[in-house]
Amino acid sequence: MQHFFADLVQGLADSPLAHWQVPLEQQLQQLATPNDGNLPRFLAALDALPSPPEQPLRADLDAPAVTVGAAGQVDAELLKAGLRALMPWRKGPFNLFGCQIDSEWRCDLKWERVLPHLAPMHGRTVLDVGCGNGYYGWRMLAQGARQVVGIDPSWLSVVQHLAINRYVRHARHHVLPLTLETLTPDLEAFDTVFSMGVLYHRRSPLDHLEELRQALRPGGELVLETLVVDGPEGHALVPQGRYARMNNVWFLPSVPTLELWCRKMGFEEVRCLDLTPTTPEEQRVTDWKPGQSLADYLDPEDPTLTREGHPAPLRATIVAQRPHSGRLQRYHLE
Repeated sequence: MQHFFADLVQGLADSPLAHWQVPLEQQLQQLATPNDGNLPRFLAALDALPSPPEQPLRADLDAPAVTVGAAGQVDAELLKAGLRALMPWRKGPFNLFGCQIDSEWRCDLKWERVLPHLAPMHGRTVLDVGCGNGYYGWRMLAQGARQVVGIDPSWLSVVQHLAINRYVRHARHHVLPLTLETLTPDLEAFDTVFSMGVLYHRRSPLDHLEELRQALRPGGELVLETLVVDGPEGHALVPQGRYARMNNVWFLPSVPTLELWCRKMGFEEVRCLDLTPTTPEEQRVTDWKPGQSLADYLDPEDPTLTREGHPAPLRATIVAQRPHSGRLQRYHLE
């Protein structure tokens, strides 16, 4: 499996991530025998995709649907069959040679909310935690990011990214089948770290924040998006059983509590950029992600509640900075 990430490993030598090259190479060597029984099927679908055309391809990475090529440049039926064999597509949308991948999530809506508040991306090295198939990474590259590394434990997400990059052919955007917990500790190298839609899946949210801080260089920027609930500082919902039919939701803090957690774990300049309810416009069933989606997770009589009677999904985006000094400056309660 290492050959999929050879460009990344080789490219680290002349980047701010050079000290990560050897540990990452060693870690990738352990992926020679992945433990996902579906991976052979995913790789077969990847191999069945039509070869890229010989002529240079136009790519629009800043379009709401990340776009590569034009209709007629590859076999449309072969392309669609290969991409549909990699369903479900949860993040997107994408447009490959006129084939529209209408993903479950309209990730372009979230990106439009977040982008105006970010530090300029030009020349930055970025870590995207829980990145899925890497949709946001393409949008980051369009803003001038030097290198985007996504991590996600799902091999389907990894192979979906490989399918897109088969045609974009970009050497500075990769999705690794890793979790933040298994990432080389204390890298202290990334200019920006994104964690969007991950925190509420962690049994220990403070440990997650600490791991995010360790990945950032001093002065680097954290972009944190997670589910929250209304309430004062100190309040958090700990759902008993499921939340919106998810059985791996642990903590939904109030915004003041989330900001407190960030300060407590050593972040500065903590501020909430956006607070937006999730709607069926942004998350829904599509032909590329059949089954159930947000509308099925809400109370049919009262969409302000989940099926379990909890407040419906409300997402906050927090931006914070790791202090410029290397010393951890923890928040002290009065």
